[in-house]
Formats: sequence, structure tokens, C-alpha cells
Amino acid sequence: MADRAIIVWGEIPVTDMEKSVAFYNEVFGYDMTIDNSGPNPMATLGGLENTAGAHLYPGKPAPDSGNTIHLGVEGTLEDGIARCTKAGGEVVSPPIAIPAGRFAYAKDLDGNSIGLFEAAG
Repeated sequence: MADRAIIVWGEIPVTDMEKSVAFYNEVFGYDMTIDNSGPNPMATLGGLENTAGAHLYPGKPAPDSGNTIHLGVEGTLEDGIARCTKAGGEVVSPPIAIPAGRFAYAKDLDGNSIGLFEAAG
């Protein structure tokens, strides 16, 4: 296999950009703003140069929640779960331990499937 990123970019369709930006900022500690410079508004999720990235865009979420994108939370997984619930999201699983850390499945304001991930310390 070539030495390349597995995930290049992710897009999360949302029905209300302002509410969704506030949700992701609250749950994940991002400082996103809406960028209207392109053909469609978008808000880039927190990230570093030379890594995979993702953004929110105006669109219609998949009726069955579509694919799941797992995003790292600030603090503990329990902190992220609490912020998700407080911000209007729905946590749909208990914490799940894997060798790389722990995660929980959740849904954002539009029902998009997201994973709240805490890396192993």
C-alpha cells in the first residue's frame, strides 16, 4: 500500500448552518465560523495542516444517518457526551473501549451519525 491518508476529507450535511456550527463548537471545542467565500457556505471543523479534514455544508442528511465520522473530543469521553446532550445532540450508545481509546455513537442536530472519540492516554 502507498503511504497516504486513508481519509482525505469529510462533509457533513446540515439543514441549519448557524445552529450546527454552534453545536459542533460546543461539543468538540472548535472555533468554527461560516465561510461564505465559495459557491456554498461551509464551516471547517478543527484540524491541522497535512491531516484529514472535514466541514459542514448546507445539504440534506441521509435518511438513515449515512456514514459515521468519528471526531476527537476535548477532555474525557464523558465530558464530550455531556456537551453533546446539552447542545441538543443524542448519544445512542454507551462508551465503547477499543485499543486506540474509547468512543460513543451519537447523532447531531440533523440526525447525522457521529462518533465522540477519546484517545487512549
